[in-house]
Parts: sequence; C-alpha cells; structure tokens
Amino acid sequence: LDIKKGSSFCEAAAPGRQLGSTAPVMPLRLDIKKKLYARTDRVKCSDFHPTEAWALAALYSGNLFIWDYNTQTLVKQIEVCNLPVRCAKFVFRKQWIVTGSDDMQIRAFNYNTLERVHAIEAHSDYIRYLAVHPTLSYLLSGSDDMTIRLWDWDKNWQNTQTFEGHAHYVMMVQWNPKDDHIFASCSLDRSVRVWGITGGSTSSHFSLDGHTKGVNCVEYSPSGEKPYLVSGADDKTVRVWDYQTRRCVHTLVGHEGNVTAAVFHPTLPIIMTGSEDGTLRVWHQHTYRLETTLRYLLERCWSIAVQPGSNHACIGFDEGAMVIKLGSDEPIASMKGGKIIWAKGNEIQTVNLKLADDASADGEKITPSVKDMGSCEIFPQSVAHHPNGRVFAVCGDGEYVIYTAQALRNKSFGSALDFAWSTEGHYATRDASGKVAVFHDFKEAFAFKPPFAAEEIFGGDLLAVRSSDFVCFYDWSEYRLVRRIDVTPRTIIWSLSGEFAVLVCPDSFFVLKYDKSSVTAALAAGQVDEEDGVEEAFDLLQEVNEKITSGYWVSESFVYTTVSQRLQCLTAGQTETLAHMDGNFYLLGYFEENGKLYLVNKELELVTYVLNLAFVNYQAATVRKDVAAAEQLFEEIPEELHNRVARFLEHQGQQERALEITRDPDHKYDLAMGLGKFHLAADIIEATDPASTSGSTIGTKWKSLGDAALEQGDFALARKCFTEAKDMSALFLMSTANGDSKTLKATAEQARAEGKYNIAVTSYLLLGDLNACLDVLVEAGRLPEAGFFARTYCPSQLKRVVTLWKEDLKKVNEQVAASLADPTEHAELFPDYDLSVRAEALCAKKRSKAIPAKQYTSVRDMLEMQIVDEMKSNPNFEKDFLGLGGAPAPVAAAPAPAPAAVAPPVAAAPAPVPEPVPVPEVEEAAEPTIEVQNGEE
Repeated sequence: LDIKKGSSFCEAAAPGRQLGSTAPVMPLRLDIKKKLYARTDRVKCSDFHPTEAWALAALYSGNLFIWDYNTQTLVKQIEVCNLPVRCAKFVFRKQWIVTGSDDMQIRAFNYNTLERVHAIEAHSDYIRYLAVHPTLSYLLSGSDDMTIRLWDWDKNWQNTQTFEGHAHYVMMVQWNPKDDHIFASCSLDRSVRVWGITGGSTSSHFSLDGHTKGVNCVEYSPSGEKPYLVSGADDKTVRVWDYQTRRCVHTLVGHEGNVTAAVFHPTLPIIMTGSEDGTLRVWHQHTYRLETTLRYLLERCWSIAVQPGSNHACIGFDEGAMVIKLGSDEPIASMKGGKIIWAKGNEIQTVNLKLADDASADGEKITPSVKDMGSCEIFPQSVAHHPNGRVFAVCGDGEYVIYTAQALRNKSFGSALDFAWSTEGHYATRDASGKVAVFHDFKEAFAFKPPFAAEEIFGGDLLAVRSSDFVCFYDWSEYRLVRRIDVTPRTIIWSLSGEFAVLVCPDSFFVLKYDKSSVTAALAAGQVDEEDGVEEAFDLLQEVNEKITSGYWVSESFVYTTVSQRLQCLTAGQTETLAHMDGNFYLLGYFEENGKLYLVNKELELVTYVLNLAFVNYQAATVRKDVAAAEQLFEEIPEELHNRVARFLEHQGQQERALEITRDPDHKYDLAMGLGKFHLAADIIEATDPASTSGSTIGTKWKSLGDAALEQGDFALARKCFTEAKDMSALFLMSTANGDSKTLKATAEQARAEGKYNIAVTSYLLLGDLNACLDVLVEAGRLPEAGFFARTYCPSQLKRVVTLWKEDLKKVNEQVAASLADPTEHAELFPDYDLSVRAEALCAKKRSKAIPAKQYTSVRDMLEMQIVDEMKSNPNFEKDFLGLGGAPAPVAAAPAPAPAAVAPPVAAAPAPVPEPVPVPEVEEAAEPTIEVQNGEE
C-alpha cells in the first residue's frame, strides 16, 4: 500500500474559517485497513448490503459475486448472462439484486434463493447504470441509447417515464438524498443534468457544464450541510458543484487518467475518487486538499461504493475488488462531571446525565436529552475535557480549539496534530515538525523537540511522548525526562489519583504504579539518567494479554472493554467480567451520583452498567490490608453484591471470610470443599432447592464430596454421599472392601432398580443369591447368558429359562429356536441332570449356614470337590456333606455334555465361572464367614 500525504494541487483555503491561523496544511489521520482483497475479472460496479457484511460486485464476464468482507469468503455467485454486467444494486426491502447488462435487459434476482424474479428488455443499447429509489418502488436506468427510464416494479415493471435530453451515452444516474423526487445524470456529452419525476415533464431542470470531455460519474453529498454534488470526467478532473447556485465550487486536479468514480464519504469529511490511472485518491471535503493516494496494483479503477453509517468502501478494479475501512469505529466523545460532549460530524452536542432517566437496566440503551451546541470550525478527530470540566478541547484538521463547556465559545486555538491535558489543567500540543509545546494557564510555558521522531503525545500525571520504538515520560513543569519505557502504547490511561497508569498496546496492556515521591527526590537531587530517566519511577504490577478498546479508572480498579465485546474490571490482579455487551461500546466514564458506568458506540448510543463504588473501595482497602476500613465499607455494600465480595476474598486467600459472606450455594459448596468442611458441604447440598438446580449437578456434587470423604476415611459420610449420588460402582467398592453384606445387598437392589445390571449380577453372585442373579439376567433380556448361568448354577431353573429363550429366539429364527433342548423333554441329552438338581438343593442348604472366615484353611479343600462324582460314589455323601463345618464355595453343578445332534446355542458364549470370593458376615455372625457354591468347578 503506497500512501502519499499532502498535495500541491489544491491551494484553496477551507471556507468559513474564522481562526486566523497561519498553520501549515496538515492531513487527516486516516487509519486505512484492508478488509477484503479478491482477484476477479473486471469489476464494473460494486455495492454494499445495508445489514449484512456483504460486498456485491458486477463483473465484465457476466457474473455477480457476493463476498463476506469480515470473513473474506465468497458467499454467493449468480450467472446473469454471457455479456458484461455493468451495474448491480441491492434492493434490501425486496431482498433483490437488480442488474443492467449489455444485452439491454434489466433483471431482478432473489439474493436468498438466487432465483431470477423478473427480466425485461429495457433499452435499445447497453445499460450503463441503475439507481434504486430509497423509499418508492422506482428504478432509474441510464443507457447508451441516450435515454433515462423510470420503472415501477409494483406496476409489473411498467416504464412510467422516459427522460431525453442527453446527446451521448448516459453513464450514471443518482437520486438526490435530500429530495427523492429529483435525480442527476451525467453523460459523455460533457454535461451533468438535474431532472424531476413530478409534474409530468421529461426534460431536465438545468444542466451543469464545465468538463471538457465526457462525464463518467456523478454523486450527491449525503450530508445536509451543503447542496453539493461531485462529478468525474475523461478530462482527468473532479468537479464539486453547488446545484443550487449551479456553479462549480472547486476542481480537483491530480489524476493521470480518466476519472471513473467519485463519491462523498457518508461519515468522514472526504471525497474519494478513482481513475483509470489505477489510483484511489482521498480529498478533504472542506479544504479540497489531497489527503492520501492509494495504489493497489489492480490496474484501472472502475467503481467506488460506500455504505451509509459505515467507514467501509468497496472499490472495483480491472483485476479484482477491494473493501477498505477508513478511520476508527471509536466515537468522538468525552465525559466529565455528569456531562457528555460528543461530535456528530462537525456538530458538537452535549448530554446532561443529571437530567437523564436513571431507571435503565444494565446494558439497556438510554435516550437522554441531547442539546446542540453548534458547529465546530474544524472536523473533530478527538474531544477531551479539561480536568475541571469547564472547558474542552477539539483537535482535528491539524489544529485544536478549546471551547467553554456551557456554550460553544472559543477560548484558545492553535496548530496541533495531537492534544493532551495534564491532571492539573495544563495542556500540550504536537505539531507536524515534531515540536511539543506545553501551556500553563493557556499560555505557552516551554516547548521542546525530543531527540527522536515524536509520533504521538498523551496526557495525565506526566506528559508522554511516543516514538516508533518507545515512550518517554516528561515533567509538566519543565523539560525533564522522568522515565523511558520500551513499549509503544496506542494510549495511556491514568487513575484520578495519579498513582496508577495503564499502557494500552495493540495486543496487551501493562498496569504500572507511579512513585511520585521517588521521582521528586531524584529530580531534586539531579539523579536522573539522561537516556532512561528515574529507574524507580514506575513499578510493573501486571501485564494482561488482552486486546482492549477503551478503559477508565474507578478508584483503584481498572474497568475496560475488549475487542470481544466484554466489559471487565481489574482489581488487585483479579479480572472480573461485568457484562457481555451487545456491540462495540467504548467507556466514557463513571458517574458517582448514580454509581453507573457510561458507554457509547459509533452511532452515539448510550448504555449504562452499575458499578458499586463502596465495593470498589472495599477491594482497594482489602488489598491494602486496611481491615477496619474494609469492614466499614462492607456495611455499605448491598446484599446482592455479597457473592462478588466473596469471590474477591477467595482470590485474596480469605476463604473462611468468603464462606461466611457468600450467598451462592455453589460457591459456598466449593469453599467448604476447599476448606475440608465436608459435613458442611453435605448440609449445603441437602439445603439446595432441587427445582432451581438440575439433578445431574446435585449428583455430581454428592459424588465429589463422597470421593473426598472416602479419601479422608470418613466412610459413613462417603456411603451417604454415594447413596445420594446413586453411584453404584463406588458403593460396590466400599461394601466389598469392608465385607458389608447389608450394604452390598442394598446396592444390588438399587442397581437392579436403575437398570445397572452388571453391578446387580456381580453383587448378588457375591452374596450367593443365585436365583436373584438369574432373575436379573432375565429382566435385562440377556436370555442366552441366563440359560448358561442356569445350567451352571441353577439347573432347576433351566426349563423356565430355555422356554423364555426359545420364545424370544422365534422372533428372529424359528429353526434356531427349535434347536434348543429342554432337559425335561430331552433327558437323554442331559446325563446326570437329576444329580445336578440334587446338588443344587444340597449346596443351597449348606449356604444357609455361614462359615467363619478363620476356618478357611480347614475347608478350602472343598472348593475343589466334585460333588456329583462324590454323590455317585458315596451313598452317604449328602449326610456327610451337611455335617461338615463348612461347604465349598458355590461353583457350577456338573452339566451333562450336549449331544452332537443338537446345534449349539447361537447367542452368547457361556459366562466364565467366578472365582470363590469370601464375603464376611460382620453384621450377622460373631466372626467373618465365607460362603460356598454348589456343584462342580
């Protein structure tokens, strides 16, 4: 990007100047940012959507492209025809795009569905331009057939009027924003004509002649200040016309090729022009000086589009399109002592907050009474109040003016690129040569030119001068260096006490503490380093990696807005989000009388947020460890802010005090957990209203508390927590680890009721309740596993399970279901089935008598016993077995092998036989016992 400032082409003075200043002409500070860069075919016309971030381009190839310039992506594309599309415009109220092309047709497309709505053959030659009426259903078209036609789409696109009078191609038509029954046109016949659509006349009202070659573009001024329009022609000039006096006000000379586009910017005092020389030039609207020349190396420029109420501009070139943003979104406003002053163009307005409605909610836009003070002689680029609020300074156009705040009366003026106030009411200016002048009582006290290129100055307790690499702080009383800091802030924000300063850099900000006493002592003793100043002047308190847009000190708290549209407060190293804002708002100040922060956006809309001053001062007293003052201030803090106080105290390490203050159950629970007060945490959970908190949240709290209690060995509390949380896994772990059969049984029943069948089956199995295990498997629909479990552990239940299994399997495959054998119908397939059933009953009797755990060594051989084989070989085995001191653990009764003729089950594989697990009966027997399973291993 090649930017050239200044010009020797325009020497005309700004009209209406009354300051008598002889200062050199200085350029506007235009921050130009590229938002979109797209390589395409030749762009003949461009336009903006009024609400979406869309830029429209009409291409010479016959296509339409729509880009989202925020994301730099192509969002829509329309193929119009095979010939050049010379113009395309949004019709927002109809959700259309209207086009004019070289096939002489006007088309309308729905930009949501991309469908063609209408098409008419409108002219007998190429259509050069279309202009949509701002309110009525009218469309103007200009053509190479030398006519202008008015179309009404509400009347089925009827051609209601045809205007004739040009002697060559009609290149452009534009509606007058002040009178929407008037329009202007330009033609290659070297004239600009003004027409009307009322009265029935099809002839022009008058003609503006002055160009020596064909006129390519014309545009009305959008503001109501002056009755101007601008035109650009093949004579390489741009002319500004007064259409009331019908005279040329000024001629802008400088382009080296035909001028193809010229527009007034809707918000900035500039005129933008484009040419076939490939440049985009920016001229001052009042002084007509050339501000910048932009070269994007995309060959010839064909169109420029601007958006009302926005700083964006879309430019079309031979080789693509650009969207740029000129200037800043930050409003020109200042606040002091309950009064706001802002600039709306050249107009200065004031708002008295004491008269505004004080009942607005946080973030709600307020509509205060706005008073017009008058027009400023210069275009304001910054406004700043004197510390006492009685006067304010306006800086712009390379000059400054100091006005009284009650009425717009000039108190002082001069040349300046920058202006800055001190906390004592002194002020400083920086001129184009880099000289910094300091004024006391509106008289110059001293001036100096720093030994580096000064780029900006900032006010406050010290005078700051920034270079491209560092910033230097100077004393306001005389030219003495206080401190040099190697950062390049874009602004510096001082606290009202002068004790703290924030250096706002592009990607972060630094919080500094200013030691005024050390600086005074060092300056008095002459102990100042010539390059770095006084080393003890500043202490770095904190660096915050946050992009901020504005900030303000309230006592010792720094309140700021971020690029992510958050309002945040930084106190003693702790950051708190006060609000998420709906749009880009900038901090103006804090009004102590109602305890509210005031913010404003680019459209000069005000919103407020409450910030309790007692709370802010309480935070400051707590950080200073002034306990007495903090307690006194706490009494002034409303109860609804106690939760914020508690969170602040928690951050300061005062968890006990925070636990006493907080009213938030979640915060109180977290504090109790952090302090190890588990029973208090349990009470807090029990006191929580289930209607206001989801069950999952309460369950999570019980689970966390149970884990903490278990870790500390508080088993009773842990059991209670896991029961409330319905944490079956944790209850299973505790009951098995403790040998607690009662809790294990309760866990099994609860798990069964909640459908947690794995835990239920495992628990019943460890308790020896085999029938319950089988019932759970059946309830869960796991019939194949139930079948193998019954054959292994409960052969007496095998017929019931097989019947259920076959019924279920018939739904899938009847042939497979028929292959399942029932032991009562096919006894030959189940040898020793009767003995297995007797073994099951025998082990069930044995399990009814608990075995003390200390007898394990004497009965462990029974774990390997083959009961069915013993019953075969020993007729008295059953009597002897029941007379033993214990019984083997319940393992499987020996099933008969399945015959080869029967197909194996196609469901699940048999469940593995569990290892014998000793289950102590601590609540039912005097000593721990183990149980045994029936059947063979």
